[in-house]
Amino acid sequence: MLNLRYTVRLTLAFIKRFRGILLLGVGIGALIFALVTLILPLFLSRGTQRIGITGRYKVTDLPASVVTDISEGLTTTDASGQVLPALATNWEVTNEGKTWTFHLSQDKYWQDGKKVTAEAVNYNFEGVTVEKPDETTIVFTLKDPFSPFGSVVSTPVFKKGLLGTGKWKVTNLSLVSGYVERMTLKDKEGNKKIIKFYPTEDRTKLAFKLGEVDILKEIIDPQPLSDWKTAQVDSTVNQNRFVALFFNTKDPSLNKDQKELRQALSYGIDKTQFEGDRALGPISPNSWTYNSQIKAYDYDPTRAKELLAKLPDEARESINIKISTTSVLLPIAEKIINDWEEIGIKSSVQVVSTFPQEYQTFLAIYDIPKDPDQYATWHSTQKSTNISKYENPRIDKLLEDGRLELDTAKRKKIYLDFQRYLLEDIPAVFLYHPLSYTVTRK
Repeated sequence: MLNLRYTVRLTLAFIKRFRGILLLGVGIGALIFALVTLILPLFLSRGTQRIGITGRYKVTDLPASVVTDISEGLTTTDASGQVLPALATNWEVTNEGKTWTFHLSQDKYWQDGKKVTAEAVNYNFEGVTVEKPDETTIVFTLKDPFSPFGSVVSTPVFKKGLLGTGKWKVTNLSLVSGYVERMTLKDKEGNKKIIKFYPTEDRTKLAFKLGEVDILKEIIDPQPLSDWKTAQVDSTVNQNRFVALFFNTKDPSLNKDQKELRQALSYGIDKTQFEGDRALGPISPNSWTYNSQIKAYDYDPTRAKELLAKLPDEARESINIKISTTSVLLPIAEKIINDWEEIGIKSSVQVVSTFPQEYQTFLAIYDIPKDPDQYATWHSTQKSTNISKYENPRIDKLLEDGRLELDTAKRKKIYLDFQRYLLEDIPAVFLYHPLSYTVTRK
């Protein structure tokens, strides 16, 4: 007990005598702690962006927003889809559209400082012969004419791995099970982008909450981050994407003989209730082939009921439409169901995680190709990519002609007609061009 009292008295005396030095030490320690934990990271992270992107990507199929920072293609495309020079300054199309000859720019360099030559441009297309007669010329010979080829070669090329010609150079890459988990990009000024990929949008938003990233790009639903005082949410309408309700035209209730029912279902949806811009058809409003005069199917429940009244009583009473969709679009599906209830249509929704094998209708987000060619989506021969399982000889012919025609004016007319006839037959209800959100930590 005496030893304890002695120790306490000695400690108190020491504190009293050296309290000034001790307080100064505590103050310096607190200052150092603040510097290390609060101030220093601000300087260290200056010029560094930590970005979260949703999706599972391999090195060979990274999103366009990433690869276009790293490299270029022989061509590029503007907002309207017109093909412009990039690595190639000019090109000629001969042999009735089968031979494409590209001439490389003389002032393009790989990120290792070496000049871009034909030898290192490594496009590899099935059924296409490639010749390189000299360092600045590349000749592609196709089996058949293919007018969209100019936009096909806008895909960025790489010399080796991900060594490109763009402003941003890949300095680090992490893979998990063959998928890119993280990559670091750096420019000549020393600025960095650390990009992390997450399998779902919920996981991407969780990464933001946990402080793993500070910027989220191309978010579909910003909630609950839009309510945060420490997060800035910006939105833009993505007119190169649309949300549509695809009809399975092989379903007995929605097949090619049921056009009036499909039209009634379209008229019965109030398309102005969705955030974003109204989508009229499958082509972007920015496209040089966009047809603004196609049938709009504006909300008209009276017209919808008139079309339904033409159906036999037994057929009308047995209608029960199931919408298959992902959880992200569930609120949209529920709004559609409510609208259909107003015109007497029974319906339900099924949430799926992947594209279903069996479905009546499929509500989905569709990325519009750069070129107006949509052969893969609507031609009857495209069994795996034709979402609506659509067959129409007139549409098939227009899509085939559009791929062969090199004259811009004639090609435009083909796609104007394609949109007009497709909307009349309505294998899908085109709803809206969705908002795309960017979330930034303040």
